[in-house]
Amino acid sequence: MNYPVWELYYAGGGLLIALIAVVHVYVAHFAVGGGLFLVLTEMKGLREKSPAVLEYTKKHSKFFLLVTMVFSAVTGVGIWFIISLVSPAATSILIHTFVFGFATEWVFFTLEIVAIFIYFYTFNKIDDRAHLIIGWIYAISALISLVLINGIIAFMLTPGDFFETRNFWDGFFNPSFWSSMCFRITIALVLAGIFGFITAVFIKDADFRENMVRYCAKWLIFPFIFMVLFAWWYFASLSDASKAMILGRSPELIPATKIFVWVLPILFISGLLMAIRMPGKVKKPMAFVILLIGLVYMGSFEWIREAGRRPYLIPGYMYSNSIIVGDEAKINKMGLLGTAKWVKHKKINDDNILEAGQEIFKLQCIACHSVGGPLNDILPVTEKFTVFGMDSQLNGQGKINDYMPRFMGTRQERMALARYIVEKLHKKIDTTETRAESSVKELSVDIPPFDQKTDDYILLAWSSVGIYCMPGSDSWLKLLPPGNGISTQLIRRGETPEIVTEGVDITYDKTLNPFPLFTIKAWDKDKGKVLAQTSIAAPVSVEMGCKNCHGGKSRAGEENIKDTERFLDETIKNILAVHDKMSKTDLLETAQKEEMVSCQSCHPDSIPGAKGNSDLLNLSTAIHGFHANYLTDREVDACNACHPSSSNGSTLCLRGIHNEIGLDCTSCHGNLEDHALSLLVAEEKAGKTGAKLLIKHLVPTKVNSISQIKAREPWLNEPDCLNCHVDFEQPESDETFNMWTKSIDELYRSRTDDAGIMCQACHGRTHAIYPATGIYGNKRDNIQPLQYQGNPYPIGSNKNCKVCHTIDMEDEMHHPNTLTMFRNVQ
Repeated sequence: MNYPVWELYYAGGGLLIALIAVVHVYVAHFAVGGGLFLVLTEMKGLREKSPAVLEYTKKHSKFFLLVTMVFSAVTGVGIWFIISLVSPAATSILIHTFVFGFATEWVFFTLEIVAIFIYFYTFNKIDDRAHLIIGWIYAISALISLVLINGIIAFMLTPGDFFETRNFWDGFFNPSFWSSMCFRITIALVLAGIFGFITAVFIKDADFRENMVRYCAKWLIFPFIFMVLFAWWYFASLSDASKAMILGRSPELIPATKIFVWVLPILFISGLLMAIRMPGKVKKPMAFVILLIGLVYMGSFEWIREAGRRPYLIPGYMYSNSIIVGDEAKINKMGLLGTAKWVKHKKINDDNILEAGQEIFKLQCIACHSVGGPLNDILPVTEKFTVFGMDSQLNGQGKINDYMPRFMGTRQERMALARYIVEKLHKKIDTTETRAESSVKELSVDIPPFDQKTDDYILLAWSSVGIYCMPGSDSWLKLLPPGNGISTQLIRRGETPEIVTEGVDITYDKTLNPFPLFTIKAWDKDKGKVLAQTSIAAPVSVEMGCKNCHGGKSRAGEENIKDTERFLDETIKNILAVHDKMSKTDLLETAQKEEMVSCQSCHPDSIPGAKGNSDLLNLSTAIHGFHANYLTDREVDACNACHPSSSNGSTLCLRGIHNEIGLDCTSCHGNLEDHALSLLVAEEKAGKTGAKLLIKHLVPTKVNSISQIKAREPWLNEPDCLNCHVDFEQPESDETFNMWTKSIDELYRSRTDDAGIMCQACHGRTHAIYPATGIYGNKRDNIQPLQYQGNPYPIGSNKNCKVCHTIDMEDEMHHPNTLTMFRNVQ
């Protein structure tokens, strides 16, 4: 924030640090173990009075000097250069915190330089005892350097109490100091043996070569057992967050962890093989292979150690993009650009939004991501997103998958970054697909006949699920069981009408189109005669919004049910791949084997009666709870992003009278955050651990705190019509969130009036309550009111009691307020 940004696009993502640091650390550990190797090998030669061993030691010391003092010194300077440019803020923290630690280490490093030069150039030229003392000075100085640097490096992973006490020793002797020091010392000893192979295999005398190779193998094999034990100790000393990150919370760490685990036995077996007598032409290449294996081992370890800090550079204090944790609230309030020092655009407008987005990208993304580079390339992972999808991803970033920092800044800045990534990096023109008004034609509807004077029956029918939403790629994924329930009530007309429940068969015929029409007939079983018939629309929608974030293409504006490619396999593949990545499942592999993936096979769901895994969140809670973290502060747009409820779509899920008077999904269900929290709170109370993670970053909008949220079960505890329509009167409020039905009998879809007539029979199905309006014409959802009373209003309204009763009624026998005129006349 307070430093200029080094613009490494292709070489970003930590590539330069990785290339230089891994090699340097590899050689630096050899410099520690190799010093002890030199002294003890020289002592071996003196003890055995072996000129050959001493000559080998002298030659090895030259190799050691060139590798550790020349190559390692250059890469060491390179590390300081790179980290100062890539992470200047974290580098500054290290210098200011451990300046005396670094100064002390430089003193011992100077001793190392002087000692190793004297050691090499005085070989066989001074007294043996004096020469060994010089060697020991180097070995001890190198070990002290390792101890000092280890304390500082370990601080970056486990700072302990330092930021509370600001005490140097609390930072230095941090929770992983001792375990990491012991682990690194054993690595140094192992590497001494590995590098020893490189010089030993070039000894000309076969027998002596074999002896020295076996001697070097002991340096690899014997410390190895302790190295494994110390590695476990090191892991155990880490924080729970770092352990979880290493064990798979960060998907990018899984390959490194696997390499680390697999290379361990390979390294050990390689040491054993080197101890076996083999021709020199075999052992020479083998020595270099082992050297490469050791580098891979060190690289995987360093990658794990570095990535184990995510999403921080210094856990709990500084994020990986160098933003101080304590500044997050300030940045979210004032804006990233407003608080950053080295930016051109302090405010965003239509003219500079993409340039501002680029500056935000530099500040928040480029520290970890490259653009088209070999490491952490941002292009493949964002290629599928539209601007909406990219904005949603940034909205939810770091909340559930916490290996990345959360986006910090205003909503406008988040949109600027989303547009920069989509429009500039991917060069995509974002087009929001909406229904073209000119492409929508009113569909003809034949109103079934009905004669109040002669007909003895009326048949009322409705779709019990409102709209059946499906992914349109049902060969891959099933969100709900196929089908759309249809309910009916047959009423024998008269002064005292009767509900007919016996001696009748109900049949249907369908006509497929955007809102499929079903012709329903009630037959007298004995006479085979049609008693009554009617028609209903039972909409099926494939206009789900998954492609907005999960990729895939659609053909907007075409007829809904016929547009079977609207939700393509590409979208499903992306969804399953994300699920597999986050939840460690193999759903994509299952789907590609042409085996149907059903969400309810794991997640309980009361609608189809699926028990699933009782330890997991139920399906509704899992879906809403997860996506609420990515779609905050969007009100009804969050609903429209997934459900076919947008006024610009081809379904218009909410098309009843409530929509006409200005209500929307959030009026009854709350915003997505509220809706999700009401489900999550219930699951948390049930002891399901997954709920806590999804709740963590959600803030309710309809109440003041989560503690005020009333827990509910999906499909059972729903908004009650009578919350607003108290005593069936005109509502005084249009908000009914947090006031749930207590039993299934209170649900609109299950409730009856005082005479046993279902509410939906007279008022229409959920979300399409009479009078309903639709994009394919206003008759399609109002067939029965038009059939029986010639208007689109609820059955029997406006004193149309004769639909059933055959006489005018003076008493309100169904529910209060039935004899008043309908208020919202169209």
